[in-house]
Amino acid sequence: MELKTLETRTFLTLVVIVTVAFAWLLGGYLQTVFWATVLAILFSAPFRWLRKRLGGNGTAASLLTLLLILLLVIAPLIGLGFAVTGEAMSVYTGVTTGAIDLTEILEQAESLLPRATRVAEDWGVDLDGIRERVSSTALNASQFVASSVVSLGQKTAHFVLLLAVTLYLLFFFLRDGDSLVDKLVQALPLGDVRERRLFSRFAAVTRATVKGSFIVAVVQGTIGGLGFWAVGLSAPILWGAIMSICALIPAVGTALVWLPAAIYLVVIGSWVKALIIVVIGLAVIGTVDNALRPILVGRDAGMPDYMILLSTLAGLATFGIAGIVIGPIIAGLFLTVWEIFTEEFGPADNAVLTFAGPEILPREAPTIITSASEVHRAPLAPEAETLAGPDD
Repeated sequence: MELKTLETRTFLTLVVIVTVAFAWLLGGYLQTVFWATVLAILFSAPFRWLRKRLGGNGTAASLLTLLLILLLVIAPLIGLGFAVTGEAMSVYTGVTTGAIDLTEILEQAESLLPRATRVAEDWGVDLDGIRERVSSTALNASQFVASSVVSLGQKTAHFVLLLAVTLYLLFFFLRDGDSLVDKLVQALPLGDVRERRLFSRFAAVTRATVKGSFIVAVVQGTIGGLGFWAVGLSAPILWGAIMSICALIPAVGTALVWLPAAIYLVVIGSWVKALIIVVIGLAVIGTVDNALRPILVGRDAGMPDYMILLSTLAGLATFGIAGIVIGPIIAGLFLTVWEIFTEEFGPADNAVLTFAGPEILPREAPTIITSASEVHRAPLAPEAETLAGPDD
């Protein structure tokens, strides 16, 4: 073996070892890096607008963008968190003191639906046991909420630290995003054309997922919470926040909250209020989803609906709340990698399966991504000419 080959292999092994060690070192902060990247992509347009107005001063533009994020995103979330915490403690107090008696509600349901009660007894259903289990579950759930609130208070310092790190990283991602992307393109051994295409899909899916999921979820949760408040249900802010979280789950959504609430209103005899909740859930919230999601998402994601559903559910199960974004991003990169593979190594007639989405690479030149929102052209390298094809 030649000395040069040995040196190269040794160095590449060292590169892999050091990279893995660095990733392991950052293990507890990887989601912090991820959310800073997501925010940098989402707010790259305001940053560029501010930088242009400030005569190219990237530092000042980045600081002003951070202030904008604090006012529009972080401050409202913190305020909502305090409101939800207060209402969660109120629910816990109501369950423990007996002000909220689920056993009584079940008894009302039995008296309201005697036929259903007789059928249940004929089938051997132990209604008394169900009442006891429901009461026990409600008490355990309320205790869990209370302990979670206490634990959240104890972890405030850790949360503040993670928030500070996220904002710190975001400042540099905004200010130095162009050079960071260029360095990644130069360092990765995938070929510039492929790398830029993958970066394009990453940015597109990130924007589409956040716009199409989080914004719609906030709107739906707000409408649902207002509906609960209008009919006099307790803890509307808490239930609105829960509806926003449920709205992120495809094919199920806010019905996980408003449907049981409507059933509860029927059980206690409030038929009109139950009808109002059903109308709000089916007509208003459903219309918001059907009207806003196509406008906010458009064709940015470039993925079929079933792929978005599967990747979102799998992301939630694997990564928690961050999986709502991470799952579709991984799915988008998966599709892009296989599209590139099929185009380069598929049949000669290039009859490949593609999915609807944005045009990533015009044929006349590869696209260099200088940020999440801006691209510019570069002369074709010899390898890029082979991939991109002749000019049209």
